[in-house]
Amino acid sequence: MRLGTRRSKLAMAQSGLVADAVRRVTGRPVELVEITTYGDVSRAHLAQIGGTGVFVTALRDALVRGEVDFAVHSLKDLPTTQPEELALAAVPPREDPRDVIVARDALKFTDLPRGARVGTGSPRRMAQLNAYARAHGLDIETVPIRGNVDTRIGYVRKGELDAVVLAAAGMNRLGRIDEVTDFLSVDTVLPAPGQGALAIECRAGNTAEDAALVAALAELDDPFTRAAVTAERSLLAALEAGCSAPVGALADLTPLPDPLQRGESQADRQIVKEMRLRGVVGTTDGSTLVQLSTTGPVPGTHDGAVALGRELAAEMLAQGAAGLMGERAH
Repeated sequence: MRLGTRRSKLAMAQSGLVADAVRRVTGRPVELVEITTYGDVSRAHLAQIGGTGVFVTALRDALVRGEVDFAVHSLKDLPTTQPEELALAAVPPREDPRDVIVARDALKFTDLPRGARVGTGSPRRMAQLNAYARAHGLDIETVPIRGNVDTRIGYVRKGELDAVVLAAAGMNRLGRIDEVTDFLSVDTVLPAPGQGALAIECRAGNTAEDAALVAALAELDDPFTRAAVTAERSLLAALEAGCSAPVGALADLTPLPDPLQRGESQADRQIVKEMRLRGVVGTTDGSTLVQLSTTGPVPGTHDGAVALGRELAAEMLAQGAAGLMGERAH
């Protein structure tokens, strides 16, 4: 089977993990097919070229043309509308959704010197870091950057920036988590909708072969992760915001009582009854944030997860969220 993947080290690492899992459940060999996307070759800022969705189009085109059998995406890069001809066959268990700091001299975020230059290409991160800095008397300058993990960390190593912000999941999958100098609590910075999760996409079952692959890949699906990211992406869609808008969202299961908190088996996790969805929208300078949350039963259906996201989005829009997002996606 041919697995379509972006060429970056992180994409290759993520796709390699999925390839191993697919080999296990199907017993069939999997070949990685490297595909260059527009987002990989353009040096423009993501917001100018259509947001993180630019990493997805070339992979989806290859799927539709039959050049690959399935593709792996970072779920946070997926546009919120799903093409009819493609199926989101599996969302495997989520990695750590938090953002992290890699800073000079092993500094924590709150220990950065006055005027520290912090690099990130994400308006969402800028909005929340600047808001936190304003509220806690920190003096930072957020600097827009692009590039892969090596490029970004290189800015710190060369002394051009004091710190850069990255996703914990990517650092974990690259085996570089030891380079992280600080983990940002989700109470400080809410992640991007879907951050830390992967999406495995294939052609929708128009043929017996397609249907068989959809069923095989579904073995890798984690219902808790899928419910959470569906709620987060529903919030993003209802805000009419694109992947590069300054929107953070996280659906998590309310904490388990202590003895179970350490257990990770499905049996323990089935006891969880509630899901909390948090959302934030802000201006990139951090001067204004709309941050709200809602808690409800863990959605048992796709429609239930979508409803949770829409409900919170409606509350955020009523609080003025629309005016904070700049250009809204349509």
